[in-house]
Amino acid sequence: MSVSRIYRLLRLITMLQTGRTYTADELARQLEVSRRTIFRDLNMLEMAHIPYYFDQEKGGYQISGHFFLPPVNLTVSEALAILMLTHRIKGAASRLPLLAESSRAAMKLENVLPQAIRRHVGSMIKKLSVSFGPVSRHEGVDDMFNELVGAIVRRRICRLVYLSFQLRRQLIVSVRPLRLVFLGRAWYLIAYAVKPRDIRTFKLGRIRKLTVTDRTFQQPTDVDLDEYFGDAWSMIPEGRRYDVHLHFEPKVAGNVAEVQWHHSQRVEWNDDGSIEFYVHVDGLGEITWWVLGYGDQVEIISPAAFRTRVANVAAAVLKKYRKGRK
Repeated sequence: MSVSRIYRLLRLITMLQTGRTYTADELARQLEVSRRTIFRDLNMLEMAHIPYYFDQEKGGYQISGHFFLPPVNLTVSEALAILMLTHRIKGAASRLPLLAESSRAAMKLENVLPQAIRRHVGSMIKKLSVSFGPVSRHEGVDDMFNELVGAIVRRRICRLVYLSFQLRRQLIVSVRPLRLVFLGRAWYLIAYAVKPRDIRTFKLGRIRKLTVTDRTFQQPTDVDLDEYFGDAWSMIPEGRRYDVHLHFEPKVAGNVAEVQWHHSQRVEWNDDGSIEFYVHVDGLGEITWWVLGYGDQVEIISPAAFRTRVANVAAAVLKKYRKGRK
């Protein structure tokens, strides 16, 4: 390919990404070539997968504004952070939706870094790694994730075939998708279910089939998605709030105190190294299993209903192990 044609193609790309539209005649005049040459050049852009298109309303050509992004000046630390979080994530978390795309973006970033900085960042990355806790399997949900993002933005009603562990069967439900959120181990869809009329949470890994319809919906004004989970210990509010007081023994007190488990928690240290742990939580279901995980190193001081609940579970566990296996 001649230098003059390369120069003309670069000028053509620059013109088409300015945001205004150009007719074939306007392009030909600006570039001082024939219409036939313009169409050959446009065909070259198509072969290079540069997404130009013809705007029917404006009657001209332009390049999608999402294809080329403006340059960003990153510091070495910022570049290191992005590359580390995409290249060095290990385990099942590396297969989460969005992380595949972030890895490709990181490769593009790495390719445009100056060679000296690339070597410096590369040597540092080899000495770093990121490991999430256990996460749910997300194989095969990337396309579904992207479809749901589009449905949320365009406010399209969706039909789900959903596997309910609680009901032990598949459900077919129409929903108005509102938000995608990653909580703990998995991606979830927050949506307004048409029947029953209620806000529900759907785990992406349990959606067996997604159909995005052409029907649209109005964004609800009476739902605050930022406060949707409220004071729930994790993600399941039960509609009743409790002031919980726990006593943790010195052996685990430090581990408990150094983590922000809940936005309302308050910790008081005792002289012997134990702690008093206070939290205002909606529902006891989720926090019950967390407390049981600390075994005899924690005691529920209040409320009494919580003590009884955990005592009953502990008694059932003891009974099971006393029977032994046949």
